[in-house]
Amino acid sequence: MLRTKNPGGKVPNQLYLTMDDLADQFGIGTLRLTTRQTFQLHGVLKKNLKTVMSTIIKNMGSTLGACGDLNRNVLAPAAPLMTKEYLFAQETADNIAALLTPQSGFYYDVWVDGERFMTSEPPEVVKARNDNSHKTNFPDSPEPIYGTQFLPRKFKIAVTVPTDNSVDILTNDIGVVVVSDDNGEPQGFNIYVGGGMGRTHRMEATFPRLGEPLGYVPKEDILYAIKAIVATQRDHGRRDDRRYSRMKYLISSWGIEKFKTVVEQYYGKKFEPFRELPEWEFKSYLGWHEQGDGALFCGLHVDNGRVGGKMKKTLREVIEKYNLNVRITPNQNIILCDIRSAWRRPITTVLAQAGLL
Repeated sequence: MLRTKNPGGKVPNQLYLTMDDLADQFGIGTLRLTTRQTFQLHGVLKKNLKTVMSTIIKNMGSTLGACGDLNRNVLAPAAPLMTKEYLFAQETADNIAALLTPQSGFYYDVWVDGERFMTSEPPEVVKARNDNSHKTNFPDSPEPIYGTQFLPRKFKIAVTVPTDNSVDILTNDIGVVVVSDDNGEPQGFNIYVGGGMGRTHRMEATFPRLGEPLGYVPKEDILYAIKAIVATQRDHGRRDDRRYSRMKYLISSWGIEKFKTVVEQYYGKKFEPFRELPEWEFKSYLGWHEQGDGALFCGLHVDNGRVGGKMKKTLREVIEKYNLNVRITPNQNIILCDIRSAWRRPITTVLAQAGLL
C-alpha cells in the first residue's frame, strides 16, 4: 500500500485521472479514500513501485510525508467555498504542510533520480522554516526542523473555520481555527493541542484524548507557533515506548500550563487569550452546493472510502469529460468541484443512473 499527500484533500484533475489509471494498471482496481483526505493505492508490487511513485510525482502528486514519524497530511474543510475564511484555511493548511515537509531531497533522488517536481514556496514559509531565533532548528542539518531523529511518533494537524467541524478538529495533535473580524477578514488563529483517538487494546495507561485550548496567535505568527509546538514534541516527547510517544501523553504528563510555557520559549512570545468560538457543527457537504464563484460542487458518499466498480467508472467518466477537480473529505467521501451551472443536469443524470446521487 502507498498513500498520497493532499493538504486539505485537494486533488487536481490530472492527478485524479492518474491515480485512477494506476489503480487499474498496478493496483487492485480500486482507490481508497482516507480519513486524512488522501488516496491509498493497494496491491502495488515491489517491482512496480518506482514506476508508480514517479508517475504520481510527475502528475502533480506526492507521497512525501504521508507516512512516518513526522507531520502527516494537513486537514482542512474539503468544501471549495470561496469565502475569505475558507480560502484562508486552505492556504494555511498548504503553508503548514510545506513548512513541515522533509527537505533533504532524498525522496526525489530515490523515486525520480534526483529530478525535482516542486512549485515555488511562499516566502513566508521559507522564512519561518529557516528562522532559528529561538533554537527550534538544527542549523547544520539538511532537515532544519526534524534533524536526524525526526519526531517521536506521527503528528497530525487540522485547520478549519468556526462552526465547521468536518475535520474533527479536537482529535488532532494541533487544531488550528481561523478567527476573523466582524467583516469576515481573518485576523489570527485559536490553537488546540493534544488530541488523538488512538489507544492500545487492554492497556488502560493508553487513552484517547481531546485537544484543549493553548491560545491565540496573530495570523502572521501561525507558522512560528506551529514550529514551536512541533519542536517541543520533538525534544520532549517520549521515545522509549512508542505507545506513549504521541504529544497527547506529553501534555497529559506535564499539564497544559507547563506545556504552554515550554512552547512559548521556542515561540519567543506569549500566547494571547483564546478567542470565543461558536458551537461546532458537523458538515458533510453531500449533494449540490454553490461554491460562491458562480460554480457548483457536488459531494458524493463513498462506502468506507472504497472507489471501485461502477462508481469508479462513472466518476472517471464525469471527471474526465468535464475536466473537474476533486476533493477528498475526512469522512472518506468525494467532492466534485468547479461545476458550471449548465453541467448540473447532465452530471446529475449520469450520477443518478449509477446510483451515486
